[in-house]
Amino acid sequence: MTTEALLAYAHLLAILTLVVFVASEAALCRTEWLNAAVVERLVVVDRVYGIAAMAVLATGAARVFLGAKGASWYGHNWLLWAKLVMFAIVGLMSIGPTLRFVAWRKALRADGSLPGAGEVRNVRRQVMRQAHLIPLIPLAATFLARGFGAMG
Repeated sequence: MTTEALLAYAHLLAILTLVVFVASEAALCRTEWLNAAVVERLVVVDRVYGIAAMAVLATGAARVFLGAKGASWYGHNWLLWAKLVMFAIVGLMSIGPTLRFVAWRKALRADGSLPGAGEVRNVRRQVMRQAHLIPLIPLAATFLARGFGAMG
């Protein structure tokens, strides 16, 4: 019982960290706020977001393989696979903004230039798409935990 509670806590903590940092990216990535300090901060925030995503994946796997229900219970549920697909989609969606943040920092350090307003808006839209998909993952998890979606 204690192990299950600690695994759930670790997973929830990782999820909340991920949500905080994707929201931070969305808040910082605004044309009217973008300056040299924000560009530097976006790279750091994005790095923590990536670390949080890996923590979500690791703690989720720990719950599947070490938790009370076990891998056989989770493995036969399409909702687990739906969650993993959504998580992978969010991960793929995050590649573009990550590359842009790093490029912005590189340009800033090279010649002091900041990205144009159109590019900032485009990247913010990409971050917001991730932020809007992420809440669907715990929705699937809520139903999964209650036994919905079991196959066979």
